[in-house]
Amino acid sequence: MKRKVIVACGGAVATSTMAAEEIKELCDANHIELDLVQCRVTEIETYMDGADLICTTARVDRAFSNIPVVHGMPFVSGVGIEALQQKILSILMG
Repeated sequence: MKRKVIVACGGAVATSTMAAEEIKELCDANHIELDLVQCRVTEIETYMDGADLICTTARVDRAFSNIPVVHGMPFVSGVGIEALQQKILSILMG
């Protein structure tokens, strides 16, 4: 089953690209089919339909329906990557 993941940051360029690449590699390694959408935080609602997970590298202080949201800065900083990977896998495989 294909999983839709939205990766968002302030400008939809630098940090979201880093997080998107990490998520793609994680999903490939765990045989999870992925529909990856990269956008700005302000555009999340445009792409929410059918999403299984939202990963943001910018601060977001709101919920998006019943879609789980994870903070993707560990993919940028390198601190806490394993915990974030496990959380993402548990959401996508759960």
